[in-house]
Amino acid sequence: MSYNAHASEVLYIAKKAAALIMGYYVNKIEVEHKADKSPVTEADRAANEFIKKHLQELTPDIPVVSEENSEDDNKQAASGEIFWMVDPLDGTKSYINQTGEFTVNIALIKNNYPQGGVVYIPAQEIGYFTTEDGKAYKQVGNNLPEKINVRQKPKDKVVVVASKSHMNESTEKYIKSLGKNITLISAASSLKFCMIAEGKADLYPRFGNTMEWDTAAGHAIILAAGGHVECADGAPLFYRKNGFLNPFFIARGSE
Repeated sequence: MSYNAHASEVLYIAKKAAALIMGYYVNKIEVEHKADKSPVTEADRAANEFIKKHLQELTPDIPVVSEENSEDDNKQAASGEIFWMVDPLDGTKSYINQTGEFTVNIALIKNNYPQGGVVYIPAQEIGYFTTEDGKAYKQVGNNLPEKINVRQKPKDKVVVVASKSHMNESTEKYIKSLGKNITLISAASSLKFCMIAEGKADLYPRFGNTMEWDTAAGHAIILAAGGHVECADGAPLFYRKNGFLNPFFIARGSE
């Protein structure tokens, strides 16, 4: 199965899930906590069930791995060479704080690497996605999609995007190693990947814990836009790891 064959349908599913999430966004947000103490809301669960249902209708033979699934269900879903990887509401803390920086993430993993995906920003009605031609696009509202690409290596300042809430000593050390011509900006959730894909940033170093559903869709979009995502040791970031935990990585635009 090729992701490209279902790209438009997956984008549609992401948009509908985003609308569902925004239905909860106008009300008081009730927050619970999972076993790992991470927050979860009704919107997380509702979007998860919606996305799973429609992906399974679209591709009955392809299982779904999701942040909101049980551990056993995810292990079973990832037992084969192809599966969907979903984060129905990436950036739950941003959602709770109503910053607008949260996303719907859907990607297809095949042979341990992302084949295509969607990152959709519900509060802004902006989508980043791969399409039937295997390229990366951005769509604002109902406007026509525009093709996006990573930018060429800058001759002056390198733009680094990171998360303020996950800035740590290792990340700061890496950024300092790049030299003085650095512009540092912050963004939440998968928006950091999207900023690189559309040429607004050059590097996203992540020297902290992330899960595969946090990165898969953004990873797919960066690849389609001409960029790369590598482990800190330079090896390609792959998927279907035990526990779905990512190693430290660096997402980059042009070499």
